[in-house]
Amino acid sequence: MERIFCTLCVAGLAGLLPVAGSAPALAADVAQYPTRPAAEEHCPGEVVVWVDLGTRVYYYRGQDNYGATKTGAYACQRDVKAAGFRPNRSGR
Repeated sequence: MERIFCTLCVAGLAGLLPVAGSAPALAADVAQYPTRPAAEEHCPGEVVVWVDLGTRVYYYRGQDNYGATKTGAYACQRDVKAAGFRPNRSGR
């Protein structure tokens, strides 16, 4: 009986855990761009940030991970802040 219960618990949790290698997409109302120039064209006069989709953290130009994470995109800072993403805390 214990073995059946444990199997059911694990099976029940499987739908709640993220799949390895998958990354949540930006909110539908947040436009994302493959290049900085494309984002700048759509965000005139606004700050363009790099959003790491896996961690929901965004980086400013000049920071180490700007444009460098595996799962990410360029976006307007105003949009990602409104969608609940947070800025990089390390400042690097």
